[in-house]
Amino acid sequence: MARKKVALDFEQSLAELQQLVERLESGELSLEDSLTCFEQGIGLTRDCQAALSQAEQKVQILLERDGKLQEAPFEVDPQA
Repeated sequence: MARKKVALDFEQSLAELQQLVERLESGELSLEDSLTCFEQGIGLTRDCQAALSQAEQKVQILLERDGKLQEAPFEVDPQA
């Protein structure tokens, strides 16, 4: 259940960040509101970066074999 929560938190944070960017790009916010949105965006960005860093570390652990890291190419599924 923890995996789903982390994934949902990441997806939710990313969606909120996208909404903040859209609001900032609209140009309709006051300076104070823009600064508030910017501050929230920085926090969300840090949350997303931390989640991505954790995911990268987990991938490295999963690829580790016999004490050595085996690099493997990342292949994107074109049907995904």
